[in-house]
Amino acid sequence: MNADEIAAGRARWQARYDAARKRDADFTTLSGMSVDPVYGPPQGADYPGFERIGWPGEYPYTRGLYPTGYRGRTWTIRQFAGFGNAQQTNERYKMILGAGGGGLSVAFDMPTLMGRDSDDPQALGEVGHCGVAIDTATDMQALFDGIDLAGVTTSMTISGPAVPVFCMYLVAAERQGADLSTLDGTLQTDIFKEYIAQKEWLFDPEPHLRLIGDLMEYCAREIPRYKPLSVSGYHIREAGSTAAQELAYTLADGFGYVELGLSRGLDVNVFAPGLSFFFDSHVDFFEEIAKFRAARRIWARWLRDVYGATSEKALWLRFHTQTAGVSLTAQQPVNNVVRTAVEALAAVLGGTNSLHTNALDETLALPTDESAEIALRTQQVLMEETGVTNVADPLGGSWYVEALTDKIEAEAEEIFARIRQLGGEGPHQIGPMTSGILRGIEDGWFTSQIAEAAFVYQQALEKGEKRIVGVNCHTNTVAKDLEILRISHEVELEQRRVLAERKVARDDAAVKAAVSRMVEISRTGENMIPAMLDAVRAEATLGEICDALRAEWGTYREPARF
Repeated sequence: MNADEIAAGRARWQARYDAARKRDADFTTLSGMSVDPVYGPPQGADYPGFERIGWPGEYPYTRGLYPTGYRGRTWTIRQFAGFGNAQQTNERYKMILGAGGGGLSVAFDMPTLMGRDSDDPQALGEVGHCGVAIDTATDMQALFDGIDLAGVTTSMTISGPAVPVFCMYLVAAERQGADLSTLDGTLQTDIFKEYIAQKEWLFDPEPHLRLIGDLMEYCAREIPRYKPLSVSGYHIREAGSTAAQELAYTLADGFGYVELGLSRGLDVNVFAPGLSFFFDSHVDFFEEIAKFRAARRIWARWLRDVYGATSEKALWLRFHTQTAGVSLTAQQPVNNVVRTAVEALAAVLGGTNSLHTNALDETLALPTDESAEIALRTQQVLMEETGVTNVADPLGGSWYVEALTDKIEAEAEEIFARIRQLGGEGPHQIGPMTSGILRGIEDGWFTSQIAEAAFVYQQALEKGEKRIVGVNCHTNTVAKDLEILRISHEVELEQRRVLAERKVARDDAAVKAAVSRMVEISRTGENMIPAMLDAVRAEATLGEICDALRAEWGTYREPARF
C-alpha cells in the first residue's frame, strides 16, 4: 500500500474515531505521557501489504472492530461460575457483580449438560459438582433471583440441551416481568464442537441442527440483541489442538452455521451478527495475540467474499475469551495466578470483547470465594492499572506479530480446504463446509488430528523440550496445600427432594400435553421454540423434554475407533 492510500485510511479512521463515544478516563501513561489512540506507519511512508493490517474499526478488522479500541468501552468482565444448587450459585453471582463484574456466565453441572434431571440414575454423584444443577424453570428463576435479566448480559455454556435451557431462561425472565425482546446475552449451542472435542451431545447431528436452525430463526425474529450461537474453540484447544487447529476448526464450524442459516432462507446480514465466538487464551503470549487478530480477518473476508454479507456487523467476529484451564497445574497452584494473568493480557492485546479469568485452584476443584476474587481482580488490575486500554492494537505493525498472524491465517486456510475436500464434490444438503464437518465427525478426522497434536506436545514435555514450571522444572517449593471448595452430598439430596415436590405440585396433564405437542411439532417443519416454551412454562423438566426428543430422534453413539 502506498503512502497516499495509507494517509486516506488514517483520515477515514480519524473521522470515525472523532465521531465515536469515548470513556471519561485518563489515557496517559503512568508518568503522565500522552499517547495516541492508534499508531501506524510513519507519515509519507509506503507499507507493502498494509491493507491486511489496516486501521481499527475498518475491514478486514485485523486491529479490532471499533475505531476507539478500548477507549470506547473496555471488554466485559464475564466470570464463569456455577456450583451446587441455584441458590448457592445466585450468591456467587451477586458477589461477582458486587465486586465489579460486568456480566454473568453460567456453568452447568454434568447432568444438566447431558439433558438429565437430578433424580436420573445416571446423575448419581454428579449433581452440582462441576456447575449448577438446573431441572426446571423454577431453578432458573432462583438462579437469577434479585438479578435483573433485562439489565445484565448473560452467557450460558451449554450445547446439547441448549435450546430447552434457553427456554427456561426466557421463562425466568418472563416471570421477572422483563420484555423478552430486549434481552441480551449469549448461548453456546455449538454442537459441532461437541462431536469434535467435548463429547456432550444428545442426538445425531441432524436433529441438533434442526433445533439450532429453529433457535436462529426465533432469535432473529423475536430477540434481535440475543446471540443464539457462541461457536466454541475453547473446548477444542483444551482437548489438545494447536492454536491454528483451534482457530480453523472453530471458524469452520461458524461457517457451517452460516450455511445452516442460509439454507433456512435467512438473511446473512440479519442472522450473522447473532453468531459470536469463544476462544481459549493459552500461555504462548504472542501466538495467542496473532490467533485472535487472524480470526477477525478470516471471518470478515469469508463472510463478505464467500457468503455475500454486506453489512458491517455481519462481518464482525465478536468473541469471548477464557484463559486456558489446561495450562493450570495441580503442582504449585499459586503459579496459576501468573499463567492466568499472562493469558488474560494476551486476550486483551488480541482485542477480546469479554473475558473470563480462571482461578488458581480450578485444576483441583471449583473455585473458592477467595480464589474467584483473585481471578476477578486480575482483570481489574489489567483494566485499571496497566494502560493497555489506552491504544488500539498496540502490537499492530510488529514484524513478529504480523508474521505470526499471517502464518496462523495461512495454516487455517489450508485446514479449511481440507475440510471442504472431506465433504466431496457432490450436492450438499446445507453447504460444502457443513458437509465436510459432518464427514470429518463421522470419520473421526477431527478427533485424530487433535489427538496427534496432543501426543506431539506430550512427547515434548516428557523430553523436556517444553517446560512447565513446577511440573518438569523448578519443582522445589515451600508452598502448602490449598483449601479447596467441596460440594456436599447434601446438595444432591436436597435438589432431588425439591424436584420431587415440584412434580407433585404441578399439573401433570398439562405437562404431558405440552411435551406431546412439542414432539408433534418436531415431526413438521414448524419452529419448535414456541411449543418448547409452553412445556417449560408448565414446569416440564429438562430431562422430560430431552427424553421425549431422545425417544423421537434416537441418541448418538460415537463409532469406536482404534
